[in-house]
Amino acid sequence: MHAELDHLVIAAASLAEGVAWCEATLGVTPGPGGAHPLMGTHNRLLNVASDAYPRVYAEIIAIEPGKEPSRPDTRRWFDLDDAALQAGLAQHGPRLIHFVARVPDAATAIRALAHEEHAHIDRGQLLEASRDTPAGRLEWQITVRDDGQRLFYGALPTLIQWGPVHPTDAMPASGLALRSLHVAHPRAPALAAALSAIGMGALKVDAGPPNLVAVFDTPRGPVTLESKGL
Repeated sequence: MHAELDHLVIAAASLAEGVAWCEATLGVTPGPGGAHPLMGTHNRLLNVASDAYPRVYAEIIAIEPGKEPSRPDTRRWFDLDDAALQAGLAQHGPRLIHFVARVPDAATAIRALAHEEHAHIDRGQLLEASRDTPAGRLEWQITVRDDGQRLFYGALPTLIQWGPVHPTDAMPASGLALRSLHVAHPRAPALAAALSAIGMGALKVDAGPPNLVAVFDTPRGPVTLESKGL
């Protein structure tokens, strides 16, 4: 089993607020994204690939006004329907909340997490999604729990398996590069074991309050984003 960082998830109360935050914080305007009818969300994207993290991008995501998930009684991915998360975004603005790991076989990765040795972690069912882009049709399979939870305060990645086209294939450079990513959680050994189960054991896990820490090289110098348990 082998997993790689695919993208970082930055949530915003609205996509316009997320764009303004990106310009003020990172010094760049995010590129185009698209809508996700499956979940009633939309996004803007930024290429943040570096030598250490190839084919990685950042996603600024928000609930699309007036849109609901296409499937009845579905909660949106990444905890976007969670009242506490929504209150935090409204009070503090856009925030790094999660990350997604790409795997060659998502079904096998789900089974690895569900194994008894790894505390029967339910990463969620595997949903198929797609959207059309100027570079071609993006198709992917992604894990989404029925309750929409990220797990481990966002420190256990959602799993994604891409089709033949990856978003970064046609994504221009943004002026940003991811320098480092590490996570912290009170149950660090359990999180580390889960990451190892999907082949991501090299990701540093610290014991402490829940947090994701990503450091970027930007036109304004190094910038650190933290989730701080949101």
